[in-house]
Amino acid sequence: MDTTTLAAFLAVDLLLVFTPGADWAYAISAGLRGRSVVPAVTGLIAGHAAYALVAVAGLAVIVANSPTALTALTVAGAGYLLWLGWGVLRQPAVPTAAADESAHTSRLHAVLKGAGTSGLNPKALLLYFSLFPQFIHPATGWPVAAQTGLLSTVHLTACAVVYLGVGLLSRTVLSTRPSAALAVTRVSGAMMLAIGGFLLVERLAR
Repeated sequence: MDTTTLAAFLAVDLLLVFTPGADWAYAISAGLRGRSVVPAVTGLIAGHAAYALVAVAGLAVIVANSPTALTALTVAGAGYLLWLGWGVLRQPAVPTAAADESAHTSRLHAVLKGAGTSGLNPKALLLYFSLFPQFIHPATGWPVAAQTGLLSTVHLTACAVVYLGVGLLSRTVLSTRPSAALAVTRVSGAMMLAIGGFLLVERLAR
């Protein structure tokens, strides 16, 4: 795989990663709730890594060609976003919330919720199943699995850097502004509900 292909993939991938969505909303919420955003970002990356393993194994092609499997995964992801968004709106994160939680429980919970957020995010699903094949060229001499693994590594690195930056920025900028933090959290929750609702309606309407 040549550097031109990698550069083109990175450019497109960064556009998608920089687009606010469920992962951004969770990173912002985690930045306000926890002492560290690392567990939350670790969870988000774990969810994306699961898709990477599926893609490397070649199962992405099978799922992409199975309308039933794709519908089931999309509906599950949309339902999870609706549940998560409602939870954020019901209990908005505020800068002092982390003081009442145990560090161990908070970190474990952050990792698991992060993995669920990205692992059931249809945006990540479509990224691997739709975008990756455009940059994989068997004729280059690289095995398809190796090319997929390299693209996955680039994507995971981009996600880690961007989500960590979003979480740290929200924690630094909003930690001393409770009213702004509350507003941002509510917008994040509403965003999750909107994305989940749109994906659910769009998929079931087919």
